[in-house]
Amino acid sequence: MSDDVTDRVRSRDLTVLSDNHYILRKADFDYRRGDGIWQQQIRESYDMGDGAAVLPYDKARDRLLLIRQFRWPVFETGYRKLFIEAVAGKLDGDEPEACARREAMEEAGITLGTVKRVFYAFMSPGAVKERLSLFVADYDSAAPRSKSGGNENEGEDIDVLEMSLDQALAMIASGEILDAKTIMLLQHLRLEK
Repeated sequence: MSDDVTDRVRSRDLTVLSDNHYILRKADFDYRRGDGIWQQQIRESYDMGDGAAVLPYDKARDRLLLIRQFRWPVFETGYRKLFIEAVAGKLDGDEPEACARREAMEEAGITLGTVKRVFYAFMSPGAVKERLSLFVADYDSAAPRSKSGGNENEGEDIDVLEMSLDQALAMIASGEILDAKTIMLLQHLRLEK
């Protein structure tokens, strides 16, 4: 069996249900299952656009940078703290590395040195049409920083956190860091170290 499933999918209809901040679509399609039977399925997908996330790390000083901000979806689930995560944003027409650099300046006030893509990831492939490019990058934790805090026009109110890799990993274990992309990047950095 080929890895390409194009011949196993027949689109019936694709309807836009909402085009408010992002796009919510309803897909009606037939899918040929592994046992050869065609099955009609209806799925919704939320199109947020692709993005990039970056974990800035000063290897010489063992300092990394994360951000903390309010996130409505996690608040809605009952989580009542500001959410700690890696610097990230939507591509908005930029290449992923350019996006990572732009967001690092906008959200954390830092200039990145060498940026290395470590992998792509679909964060919630059952419902969200978003592919993230995940990066680790050099930065100088002793360098002066520009004004940060995010884009006020986008409702961002961001705090910058700086810590050691061990401190960040301990925050995963304690439940203070719950963001999947951030956990993946921190674990990658630990494996690389």
